[in-house]
Amino acid sequence: MAGWPVLVFDIETTPDVAGLRALRGSDATASDEQVLAQELAQRAADGRSDFLPHHLQRVVTISCVYRGADGLRVHSFVDRAGPAGPSQEGRIVQQFFATIDKRVPQLVSWNGGGFDLPVLHYRGLMHRVVASKYWDFGEDDREFRFNNYISRYHHRHLDLMDLLALYQPRANAPLDTMAKLCGLPGKLGMDGSAVHAAWLAGRIDDIRRYCETDVMNTYLLYCRYQLMRGGLTAAEHAQEEAMVRATLAADAEPHWRQYLEAWPAA
Repeated sequence: MAGWPVLVFDIETTPDVAGLRALRGSDATASDEQVLAQELAQRAADGRSDFLPHHLQRVVTISCVYRGADGLRVHSFVDRAGPAGPSQEGRIVQQFFATIDKRVPQLVSWNGGGFDLPVLHYRGLMHRVVASKYWDFGEDDREFRFNNYISRYHHRHLDLMDLLALYQPRANAPLDTMAKLCGLPGKLGMDGSAVHAAWLAGRIDDIRRYCETDVMNTYLLYCRYQLMRGGLTAAEHAQEEAMVRATLAADAEPHWRQYLEAWPAA
């Protein structure tokens, strides 16, 4: 497939209670649960969503499907400190952007422009993350003047949801819905609303596995998009899906067995 390397990504987040404490001047004796409950109660009273804004989302997992000339692999950057430990968020955000700076891949996401990347921008700013290639607008590389990671209508970052909706928010479709309509497994194990409870319970690997299946759905939808636009022939698309199946079958982790069971061969 032309355009290798490709890096498809997805993040999972929990509410940034430490950030809430700093912004709200919360009582130091209040527990994290009390601080968050107070914030959610205030938001409900104001008629606002209980989903906190981008800058108050703490990144706990960044999952990637990397497709290069040498094959495909899945990797996750995970904050394993848990809610009680010292945050590793800065480390995993830096590792993600360092991968971009090193590989300079095409980025692919589903709603990455609407959620994932703005969150990563804010958290990177907070943690002094360096990502010089990612933020290149053409000052260092002239090619980035006309195709960079930041501009909405450039394809160095392809937000597949945004593109398929022709940049009309009212036409956006959920990842789970489109995956299932295309014969893919969709979400497995949990959904985004369950991540915070899993984080508090120390189920970090469950969050990682859920994020990895989501990013695999995105990669396979990207392959379907490439078939639609002529980037892959029908035979090449079939070969790519077969390669994905073989890669996942060779992995002993239980979520990939479940994924393959939910994805019968055509």
